[in-house]
Amino acid sequence: MIRTLVVDDDFMAASVHRGFVERVPGFTVVGEATTGADALALAERLRPDLVLLDIYLPDIGGLEVMRRLRSRDEIEVDVIAITSAKDVKTLRGAMHQGVVHYLIKPFSFSVFRERLESYAALRARLAGIHHADQGQVDRLYGLLRARGEDSLPKGISAPTLELVAEVVRESGGDVSAAEVARRSGISRGTVRRYLEFLAETGALELTLRYGSAGRPEHRYSWVGVPT
Repeated sequence: MIRTLVVDDDFMAASVHRGFVERVPGFTVVGEATTGADALALAERLRPDLVLLDIYLPDIGGLEVMRRLRSRDEIEVDVIAITSAKDVKTLRGAMHQGVVHYLIKPFSFSVFRERLESYAALRARLAGIHHADQGQVDRLYGLLRARGEDSLPKGISAPTLELVAEVVRESGGDVSAAEVARRSGISRGTVRRYLEFLAETGALELTLRYGSAGRPEHRYSWVGVPT
């Protein structure tokens, strides 16, 4: 499980974000903080894997919280900024501190879930790599890209991609292209193209199942969220 600390000066927003996190398999909330000081104290005590960090905090700003977290060698934590700050200076500051994602309020649960799942996919891939070549590095960074239409290759649409991913994600195990096609109502050829794309990005794992005769069957399983 990815242990998550939620930080927001608005108690209700923190509660909503906690609820969002708890709806994403593979994540658990280990604490909540409404001030920068509390965030630093909880990060030191709880040692979370991930902090969902508001930028506008009443005492210590989110950028300073990130800087202090990075200065402590004993704390190894990733940060996703969740904020209403849209100015370039804040964005550059967050990038400088190494945020994994930068989410601007308000946002939908589907957007939130996609960011968490892409982060989880990155963690899962990093766990299985000792020395990365350039191709692996490119694929790792590709896992963090949002699935917007502008970032997708020709012939891949975001709504269809999300539908195919959802079917595999909710299957609870490995599935074939034929099974995904039947559950989604999309043609098998189209499904196969989307499955291959998701496997290339690292969101799916491809395995081969060998039967008594004929070519092996391609099976796909969701690896965006490690267990």
